Amino acid sequence: MFLHSITAFGGPQGHFGMMMKTFVHKRRDVTEEELLDYNAFCQLLPGASSTQTLTLIGYKRGGVVLAVLTLLIWTLPACILMGTFSFFPINNGMGLFRFIGPMSVGYLTYAAQKAFRLSIHNTITRVILAVSTVATFLLFKTPWIFPILLVLGGIVTNLSEKRIPQKEVPPKKIKWGNIWLFAIIFLLAGASSELAHKNNWPNRRPLNLFENTYRFGSLVFGGGQVLFPMMYEQFVARPESQNLIQRNPGVIRISREDFYMGWGMVRAIPGPVFSVATFVGGNAMKDRGVPMQLFGCFIGATGIFLPSALLVLFFFPIWHNLKKYAAVYRALEGINSVVVGIMIAAALYMVKDFPMNDWKDILLNIVVITGTWSMLKFTRFPSPVIVMICLTLGWAFF
Repeated sequence: MFLHSITAFGGPQGHFGMMMKTFVHKRRDVTEEELLDYNAFCQLLPGASSTQTLTLIGYKRGGVVLAVLTLLIWTLPACILMGTFSFFPINNGMGLFRFIGPMSVGYLTYAAQKAFRLSIHNTITRVILAVSTVATFLLFKTPWIFPILLVLGGIVTNLSEKRIPQKEVPPKKIKWGNIWLFAIIFLLAGASSELAHKNNWPNRRPLNLFENTYRFGSLVFGGGQVLFPMMYEQFVARPESQNLIQRNPGVIRISREDFYMGWGMVRAIPGPVFSVATFVGGNAMKDRGVPMQLFGCFIGATGIFLPSALLVLFFFPIWHNLKKYAAVYRALEGINSVVVGIMIAAALYMVKDFPMNDWKDILLNIVVITGTWSMLKFTRFPSPVIVMICLTLGWAFF
Protein backbone atom coordinates (compact mmCIF):
# COMPACT_ATOMS: atom_id res chain seq x y z
CA MET A 1 0.00 0.00 0.00
CA PHE A 2 2.88 2.36 0.73
CA LEU A 3 4.42 1.71 -2.71
CA HIS A 4 1.00 2.35 -4.24
CA SER A 5 0.63 5.60 -2.29
CA ILE A 6 3.90 7.03 -3.65
CA THR A 7 3.35 5.96 -7.28
CA ALA A 8 -0.42 6.37 -7.83
CA PHE A 9 -0.57 9.47 -10.03
CA GLY A 10 -3.54 10.75 -12.01
CA GLY A 11 -6.46 10.94 -9.57
CA PRO A 12 -9.15 8.28 -9.11
CA GLN A 13 -9.29 7.52 -12.83
CA GLY A 14 -5.64 6.48 -12.92
CA HIS A 15 -5.72 4.93 -9.44
CA PHE A 16 -8.24 2.28 -10.45
CA GLY A 17 -6.00 0.91 -13.17
CA MET A 18 -3.08 0.73 -10.74
CA MET A 19 -5.28 -1.07 -8.19
CA MET A 20 -6.22 -3.61 -10.85
CA LYS A 21 -2.55 -4.17 -11.67
CA THR A 22 -1.21 -4.30 -8.09
CA PHE A 23 -3.91 -5.71 -5.84
CA VAL A 24 -5.65 -8.01 -8.34
CA HIS A 25 -3.14 -9.33 -10.86
CA LYS A 26 0.09 -9.09 -8.86
CA ARG A 27 -0.84 -9.66 -5.22
CA ARG A 28 -4.28 -11.26 -5.65
CA ASP A 29 -5.63 -9.52 -2.54
CA VAL A 30 -9.00 -9.31 -4.29
CA THR A 31 -10.49 -10.65 -7.50
CA GLU A 32 -11.42 -8.53 -10.53
CA GLU A 33 -15.10 -9.02 -9.66
CA GLU A 34 -14.55 -7.89 -6.06
CA LEU A 35 -12.59 -4.79 -7.09
CA LEU A 36 -15.29 -3.84 -9.60
CA ASP A 37 -17.92 -4.39 -6.92
CA TYR A 38 -16.00 -2.22 -4.43
CA ASN A 39 -15.60 0.52 -7.02
CA ALA A 40 -19.30 0.45 -7.93
CA PHE A 41 -20.27 0.63 -4.27
CA CYS A 42 -17.89 3.54 -3.56
CA GLN A 43 -19.21 5.44 -6.60
CA LEU A 44 -22.59 5.51 -4.85
CA LEU A 45 -21.10 7.24 -1.80
CA PRO A 46 -19.90 10.81 -1.46
CA GLY A 47 -16.25 11.37 -0.66
CA ALA A 48 -12.91 10.11 -1.95
CA SER A 49 -13.77 7.02 -4.00
CA SER A 50 -10.17 5.79 -4.45
CA THR A 51 -9.57 6.07 -0.72
CA GLN A 52 -12.78 4.19 0.02
CA THR A 53 -11.96 1.42 -2.46
CA LEU A 54 -8.49 0.91 -0.99
CA THR A 55 -9.96 0.94 2.52
CA LEU A 56 -12.28 -1.90 1.49
CA ILE A 57 -9.32 -3.92 0.18
CA GLY A 58 -7.76 -3.63 3.65
CA TYR A 59 -11.11 -4.43 5.26
CA LYS A 60 -11.44 -7.60 3.18
CA ARG A 61 -7.94 -8.80 4.11
CA GLY A 62 -7.88 -7.89 7.82
CA GLY A 63 -11.09 -6.32 9.10
CA VAL A 64 -11.47 -2.85 10.58
CA VAL A 65 -7.93 -2.62 12.01
CA LEU A 66 -6.22 -3.30 8.68
CA ALA A 67 -8.74 -1.05 6.92
CA VAL A 68 -7.77 1.88 9.17
CA LEU A 69 -4.05 1.18 8.71
CA THR A 70 -4.60 1.02 4.95
CA LEU A 71 -6.39 4.38 5.06
CA LEU A 72 -3.56 5.99 7.03
CA ILE A 73 -0.74 4.59 4.87
CA TRP A 74 -2.54 5.60 1.68
CA THR A 75 -3.31 9.17 2.74
CA LEU A 76 -0.26 10.15 4.83
CA PRO A 77 2.39 10.60 2.08
CA ALA A 78 0.19 12.91 -0.02
CA CYS A 79 -1.04 14.81 3.04
CA ILE A 80 2.52 15.33 4.29
CA LEU A 81 3.60 16.61 0.87
CA MET A 82 0.63 18.95 0.52
CA GLY A 83 1.07 20.19 4.08
CA THR A 84 4.72 20.92 3.31
CA PHE A 85 3.74 22.85 0.19
CA SER A 86 1.56 25.11 2.34
CA PHE A 87 4.78 26.22 4.10
CA PHE A 88 6.99 26.37 1.02
CA PRO A 89 4.99 27.19 -2.12
CA ILE A 90 6.56 25.70 -5.23
CA ASN A 91 6.08 26.63 -8.85
CA ASN A 92 3.86 23.93 -10.38
CA GLY A 93 5.16 24.29 -13.93
CA MET A 94 7.63 21.40 -13.67
CA GLY A 95 8.00 19.54 -16.94
CA LEU A 96 8.88 16.39 -15.00
CA PHE A 97 5.15 15.63 -14.75
CA ARG A 98 4.41 16.38 -18.41
CA PHE A 99 3.29 12.83 -19.26
CA ILE A 100 1.55 11.86 -16.03
CA GLY A 101 -1.83 12.75 -17.58
CA PRO A 102 -1.39 10.54 -20.67
CA MET A 103 -0.02 7.77 -18.43
CA SER A 104 -3.19 7.97 -16.31
CA VAL A 105 -5.31 7.63 -19.44
CA GLY A 106 -3.32 4.51 -20.33
CA TYR A 107 -4.07 3.05 -16.90
CA LEU A 108 -7.71 4.01 -17.18
CA THR A 109 -8.00 2.46 -20.65
CA TYR A 110 -6.52 -0.77 -19.29
CA ALA A 111 -8.96 -0.81 -16.37
CA ALA A 112 -11.94 0.02 -18.60
CA GLN A 113 -11.06 -2.83 -20.93
CA LYS A 114 -10.95 -5.29 -18.01
CA ALA A 115 -14.18 -3.93 -16.54
CA PHE A 116 -15.89 -4.08 -19.96
CA ARG A 117 -15.17 -7.80 -20.22
CA LEU A 118 -16.73 -8.42 -16.80
CA SER A 119 -19.74 -6.11 -16.98
CA ILE A 120 -20.95 -5.66 -20.56
CA HIS A 121 -22.55 -8.86 -21.76
CA ASN A 122 -26.03 -8.14 -23.20
CA THR A 123 -28.05 -5.50 -25.06
CA ILE A 124 -29.24 -3.54 -22.03
CA THR A 125 -25.75 -3.21 -20.54
CA ARG A 126 -24.43 -2.03 -23.92
CA VAL A 127 -27.15 0.63 -24.12
CA ILE A 128 -26.44 1.76 -20.54
CA LEU A 129 -22.71 1.91 -21.36
CA ALA A 130 -23.30 4.11 -24.42
CA VAL A 131 -25.71 6.49 -22.67
CA SER A 132 -23.57 6.85 -19.54
CA THR A 133 -20.42 7.48 -21.59
CA VAL A 134 -22.01 10.28 -23.61
CA ALA A 135 -23.83 11.83 -20.64
CA THR A 136 -20.73 11.77 -18.45
CA PHE A 137 -18.53 13.32 -21.13
CA LEU A 138 -21.00 16.15 -21.82
CA LEU A 139 -21.75 16.84 -18.13
CA PHE A 140 -18.43 15.92 -16.55
CA LYS A 141 -18.31 19.01 -14.31
CA THR A 142 -21.89 18.61 -13.12
CA PRO A 143 -21.66 17.06 -9.62
CA TRP A 144 -24.92 15.13 -9.68
CA ILE A 145 -24.42 13.37 -13.03
CA PHE A 146 -22.58 10.47 -11.35
CA PRO A 147 -25.16 9.47 -8.71
CA ILE A 148 -28.02 10.13 -11.15
CA LEU A 149 -26.55 7.80 -13.78
CA LEU A 150 -25.78 5.12 -11.18
CA VAL A 151 -29.32 5.20 -9.81
CA LEU A 152 -30.86 5.18 -13.29
CA GLY A 153 -28.62 2.29 -14.32
CA GLY A 154 -29.82 0.26 -11.34
CA ILE A 155 -33.46 1.08 -12.12
CA VAL A 156 -33.21 0.15 -15.81
CA THR A 157 -31.80 -3.32 -15.13
CA ASN A 158 -34.60 -3.91 -12.62
CA LEU A 159 -37.31 -3.43 -15.26
CA SER A 160 -37.06 -7.13 -16.06
CA GLU A 161 -37.07 -9.84 -13.37
CA LYS A 162 -36.44 -12.75 -15.76
CA ARG A 163 -32.64 -12.49 -16.06
CA ILE A 164 -31.90 -12.57 -12.33
CA PRO A 165 -34.79 -14.09 -10.32
CA GLN A 166 -35.02 -13.95 -6.54
CA LYS A 167 -33.39 -17.16 -5.25
CA GLU A 168 -31.98 -16.44 -1.82
CA VAL A 169 -34.29 -15.47 1.02
CA PRO A 170 -33.41 -11.85 1.81
CA PRO A 171 -32.56 -10.86 5.38
CA LYS A 172 -35.46 -9.60 7.42
CA LYS A 173 -33.63 -6.85 9.24
CA ILE A 174 -30.84 -4.43 8.43
CA LYS A 175 -29.08 -2.54 11.22
CA TRP A 176 -28.65 1.10 10.35
CA GLY A 177 -27.55 2.33 13.79
CA ASN A 178 -23.83 2.87 13.09
CA ILE A 179 -24.53 5.54 10.50
CA TRP A 180 -25.68 7.78 13.33
CA LEU A 181 -22.02 8.46 14.25
CA PHE A 182 -21.45 10.02 10.83
CA ALA A 183 -24.65 12.08 11.14
CA ILE A 184 -23.91 13.20 14.72
CA ILE A 185 -20.42 14.45 13.77
CA PHE A 186 -21.91 16.26 10.78
CA LEU A 187 -24.55 17.98 12.92
CA LEU A 188 -22.16 18.81 15.77
CA ALA A 189 -19.58 20.27 13.38
CA GLY A 190 -22.21 22.47 11.74
CA ALA A 191 -23.75 23.57 15.04
CA SER A 192 -20.43 24.37 16.71
CA SER A 193 -19.20 26.30 13.68
CA GLU A 194 -22.38 28.37 13.55
CA LEU A 195 -22.32 28.94 17.30
CA ALA A 196 -18.71 30.11 17.15
CA HIS A 197 -19.61 32.53 14.35
CA LYS A 198 -22.69 33.92 16.08
CA ASN A 199 -20.86 34.49 19.36
CA ASN A 200 -17.67 35.72 17.67
CA TRP A 201 -15.38 33.28 19.47
CA PRO A 202 -11.77 34.50 19.09
CA ASN A 203 -10.40 31.02 18.27
CA ARG A 204 -13.23 29.81 16.09
CA ARG A 205 -11.26 29.30 12.87
CA PRO A 206 -10.29 25.63 13.57
CA LEU A 207 -13.98 24.82 14.16
CA ASN A 208 -14.98 26.57 10.94
CA LEU A 209 -12.22 24.79 9.02
CA PHE A 210 -13.25 21.36 10.30
CA GLU A 211 -16.90 22.03 9.45
CA ASN A 212 -15.97 23.13 5.91
CA THR A 213 -13.76 20.15 5.12
CA TYR A 214 -16.04 17.59 6.83
CA ARG A 215 -18.97 18.96 4.83
CA PHE A 216 -17.01 18.65 1.58
CA GLY A 217 -16.05 15.07 2.40
CA SER A 218 -19.68 14.28 3.20
CA LEU A 219 -21.38 15.84 0.18
CA VAL A 220 -18.97 15.74 -2.78
CA PHE A 221 -20.02 13.26 -5.48
CA GLY A 222 -17.74 12.85 -8.46
CA GLY A 223 -14.28 13.30 -6.95
CA GLY A 224 -11.74 16.08 -7.25
CA GLN A 225 -13.29 17.80 -10.28
CA VAL A 226 -16.33 18.49 -8.09
CA LEU A 227 -14.33 19.29 -4.95
CA PHE A 228 -12.42 22.01 -6.82
CA PRO A 229 -15.35 24.38 -7.51
CA MET A 230 -16.81 23.80 -4.04
CA MET A 231 -13.54 24.73 -2.34
CA TYR A 232 -13.00 27.64 -4.71
CA GLU A 233 -16.42 29.04 -3.87
CA GLN A 234 -15.92 28.55 -0.11
CA PHE A 235 -12.36 29.80 0.36
CA VAL A 236 -11.68 32.17 -2.59
CA ALA A 237 -14.81 33.61 -4.25
CA ARG A 238 -17.15 33.83 -1.25
CA PRO A 239 -14.71 35.69 1.06
CA GLU A 240 -14.33 38.42 -1.59
CA SER A 241 -17.87 39.61 -0.87
CA GLN A 242 -17.81 42.84 1.15
CA ASN A 243 -21.16 42.02 2.73
CA LEU A 244 -19.79 38.72 4.01
CA ILE A 245 -16.62 40.36 5.35
CA GLN A 246 -18.75 42.87 7.28
CA ARG A 247 -20.91 40.09 8.76
CA ASN A 248 -17.99 37.72 9.39
CA PRO A 249 -14.60 39.48 9.53
CA GLY A 250 -12.88 36.23 10.53
CA VAL A 251 -14.03 34.26 7.48
CA ILE A 252 -11.43 31.79 6.18
CA ARG A 253 -9.84 33.21 3.06
CA ILE A 254 -7.17 31.83 0.72
CA SER A 255 -5.61 33.82 -2.10
CA ARG A 256 -6.46 32.79 -5.63
CA GLU A 257 -2.76 32.26 -6.42
CA ASP A 258 -2.22 29.92 -3.46
CA PHE A 259 -5.39 28.02 -4.27
CA TYR A 260 -4.40 27.41 -7.89
CA MET A 261 -0.89 26.43 -6.84
CA GLY A 262 -2.27 23.86 -4.40
CA TRP A 263 -4.53 22.30 -7.02
CA GLY A 264 -1.70 22.23 -9.53
CA MET A 265 0.59 20.45 -7.08
CA VAL A 266 -1.98 17.87 -5.98
CA ARG A 267 -2.37 16.81 -9.60
CA ALA A 268 1.40 16.41 -9.90
CA ILE A 269 1.99 14.23 -6.83
CA PRO A 270 0.90 10.65 -6.17
CA GLY A 271 -1.94 9.79 -3.81
CA PRO A 272 -5.51 10.99 -3.25
CA VAL A 273 -6.62 14.28 -4.81
CA PHE A 274 -8.58 15.04 -1.62
CA SER A 275 -5.22 15.56 0.14
CA VAL A 276 -5.45 19.12 -1.22
CA ALA A 277 -7.51 19.80 1.93
CA THR A 278 -4.25 19.51 3.91
CA PHE A 279 -2.78 22.33 1.82
CA VAL A 280 -5.94 24.40 2.20
CA GLY A 281 -6.00 23.82 5.97
CA GLY A 282 -2.38 24.90 6.32
CA ASN A 283 -2.95 28.05 4.26
CA ALA A 284 -6.08 28.88 6.26
CA MET A 285 -4.03 28.95 9.49
CA LYS A 286 -0.66 30.24 8.24
CA ASP A 287 -1.11 33.69 9.81
CA ARG A 288 -1.39 32.09 13.28
CA GLY A 289 2.16 30.72 13.46
CA VAL A 290 3.79 27.39 12.66
CA PRO A 291 2.06 25.28 15.38
CA MET A 292 -1.39 26.47 14.30
CA GLN A 293 -0.51 25.99 10.63
CA LEU A 294 0.43 22.38 11.38
CA PHE A 295 -2.85 22.04 13.27
CA GLY A 296 -4.66 23.41 10.20
CA CYS A 297 -3.02 20.76 8.01
CA PHE A 298 -4.19 18.08 10.47
CA ILE A 299 -7.74 19.46 10.55
CA GLY A 300 -7.92 19.63 6.75
CA ALA A 301 -6.75 16.03 6.31
CA THR A 302 -8.95 14.66 9.10
CA GLY A 303 -12.05 16.58 8.06
CA ILE A 304 -11.90 15.56 4.40
CA PHE A 305 -11.15 11.83 4.86
CA LEU A 306 -13.12 11.03 8.03
CA PRO A 307 -16.56 11.03 6.30
CA SER A 308 -15.25 8.71 3.56
CA ALA A 309 -13.98 6.22 6.13
CA LEU A 310 -17.13 6.31 8.24
CA LEU A 311 -19.46 5.93 5.27
CA VAL A 312 -17.61 3.07 3.62
CA LEU A 313 -16.99 1.04 6.80
CA PHE A 314 -20.51 1.48 8.12
CA PHE A 315 -22.37 0.98 4.86
CA PHE A 316 -20.33 -1.87 3.37
CA PRO A 317 -21.67 -4.60 5.72
CA ILE A 318 -25.16 -3.30 4.96
CA TRP A 319 -24.29 -3.41 1.26
CA HIS A 320 -23.57 -7.13 1.50
CA ASN A 321 -26.95 -7.68 3.16
CA LEU A 322 -28.71 -5.64 0.51
CA LYS A 323 -27.06 -7.68 -2.24
CA LYS A 324 -29.06 -10.69 -1.07
CA TYR A 325 -32.11 -9.03 -2.57
CA ALA A 326 -32.45 -9.92 -6.26
CA ALA A 327 -33.49 -6.32 -7.00
CA VAL A 328 -30.18 -5.04 -5.62
CA TYR A 329 -28.22 -7.71 -7.48
CA ARG A 330 -29.99 -6.74 -10.71
CA ALA A 331 -29.21 -3.10 -9.94
CA LEU A 332 -25.50 -3.99 -9.72
CA GLU A 333 -25.62 -5.08 -13.36
CA GLY A 334 -26.69 -1.58 -14.38
CA ILE A 335 -24.40 0.16 -11.89
CA ASN A 336 -21.33 -1.71 -13.14
CA SER A 337 -22.24 -0.81 -16.73
CA VAL A 338 -22.47 2.87 -15.76
CA VAL A 339 -19.10 2.68 -14.00
CA VAL A 340 -17.47 1.41 -17.20
CA GLY A 341 -19.11 4.28 -19.11
CA ILE A 342 -17.82 6.80 -16.56
CA MET A 343 -14.30 5.39 -16.91
CA ILE A 344 -14.39 5.66 -20.71
CA ALA A 345 -15.81 9.20 -20.58
CA ALA A 346 -13.19 10.24 -18.00
CA ALA A 347 -10.42 9.00 -20.28
CA LEU A 348 -11.85 10.97 -23.22
CA TYR A 349 -12.33 14.07 -21.07
CA MET A 350 -8.74 13.93 -19.82
CA VAL A 351 -7.43 13.59 -23.38
CA LYS A 352 -9.39 16.71 -24.35
CA ASP A 353 -7.37 18.80 -21.89
CA PHE A 354 -3.91 17.57 -22.93
CA PRO A 355 -1.52 19.99 -24.66
CA MET A 356 -2.24 19.87 -28.40
CA ASN A 357 -0.11 22.75 -29.67
CA ASP A 358 1.33 20.86 -32.63
CA TRP A 359 1.69 17.40 -34.12
CA LYS A 360 4.60 16.64 -31.78
CA ASP A 361 2.41 17.07 -28.68
CA ILE A 362 -0.33 14.89 -30.18
CA LEU A 363 2.12 12.17 -31.18
CA LEU A 364 3.86 12.11 -27.78
CA ASN A 365 0.56 11.86 -25.93
CA ILE A 366 -0.56 8.96 -28.15
CA VAL A 367 2.77 7.18 -27.63
CA VAL A 368 2.57 7.49 -23.83
CA ILE A 369 -1.08 6.36 -23.68
CA THR A 370 -0.55 3.33 -25.92
CA GLY A 371 2.81 2.56 -24.33
CA THR A 372 1.33 2.55 -20.82
CA TRP A 373 -1.55 0.34 -21.91
CA SER A 374 0.83 -2.04 -23.69
CA MET A 375 3.11 -2.36 -20.66
CA LEU A 376 0.12 -3.14 -18.45
CA LYS A 377 -1.34 -5.57 -20.95
CA PHE A 378 1.73 -7.46 -22.17
CA THR A 379 4.44 -7.06 -19.52
CA ARG A 380 4.95 -7.63 -15.81
CA PHE A 381 6.39 -4.17 -15.17
CA PRO A 382 5.31 -2.95 -11.71
CA SER A 383 3.52 0.39 -11.46
CA PRO A 384 6.55 2.25 -9.96
CA VAL A 385 8.64 1.32 -13.03
CA ILE A 386 5.96 2.59 -15.43
CA VAL A 387 5.67 5.84 -13.46
CA MET A 388 9.45 6.33 -13.50
CA ILE A 389 9.54 5.77 -17.27
CA CYS A 390 6.91 8.50 -17.78
CA LEU A 391 8.65 10.88 -15.39
CA THR A 392 11.92 10.30 -17.25
CA LEU A 393 10.20 11.07 -20.55
CA GLY A 394 8.81 14.27 -19.04
CA TRP A 395 12.30 15.31 -17.93
CA ALA A 396 13.78 14.43 -21.32
CA PHE A 397 11.24 16.50 -23.29
CA PHE A 398 11.05 19.45 -20.85
